[in-house]
Amino acid sequence: MDLGLKDRVYIVTGATRGLGFASARELVADGARVVVSGRDEERAAAAADALGPNAVGVAADNADPEAAGRLVATAKERFGRFDGILVSVGGPAPGFAAGTTDAQWTEAFDAVFLGAVRLARAAAAELGEGGVIGFVLSGSVHEPIPGLTISNGLRPGLAGFAKSLSVELGPRGIRVVGLLPARIDTDRVRELDALSGDARAARAANEAHIPLGRYGTPEEFGRTAAFLLSPAASYLTGVMLPVDGGFRHGF
Repeated sequence: MDLGLKDRVYIVTGATRGLGFASARELVADGARVVVSGRDEERAAAAADALGPNAVGVAADNADPEAAGRLVATAKERFGRFDGILVSVGGPAPGFAAGTTDAQWTEAFDAVFLGAVRLARAAAAELGEGGVIGFVLSGSVHEPIPGLTISNGLRPGLAGFAKSLSVELGPRGIRVVGLLPARIDTDRVRELDALSGDARAARAANEAHIPLGRYGTPEEFGRTAAFLLSPAASYLTGVMLPVDGGFRHGF
């Protein structure tokens, strides 16, 4: 199936590792060109090098008010066009409600929520018909995850923003989509498993609740993201798609 990605240009934030990098890799593999960002300049450059000549790395923090404009400008200057963005950011610090501080909430809000809103606004101002804005969210949009109180508070709100944005931008032919990963085998998920004190047992317990019986791979997530961002998904907007092996049992 031709996804129609050849020569299209996307920004993928938080793309130096994990789900962001996996998504950028699949986009490039199908012919797209990407601007990948991360907070560390060396890691952003290394990610772009790993992806090849159709990628460029930019040091940018999603919490920086200037980041959105710089990323869009880089896409246009380097590749001559801009077709979409996938907003991905590392997860907030784990913790329970009683143990999280105002500073942790504020830091996470700036990066996870407000940073994503800014990036989406900047993209919407530059995109034309056929453009797309994607958000990497979490299964916590539907059901809170124990020990991830800050994420539980912010991700559902961001999904609501994305849904509202899809209605506003639909008449311009711009789509807005969300991906809701659960147990994807990334460094972040392995770190969360380790917090239990027995990472192997935690993984086994989680896998027992996944109908497919295993964690997903970053490649599986990346392929899903590439499809949702592609012209092949041209009639999908406002969707919040679980990428979870069936972990969410509700409709």
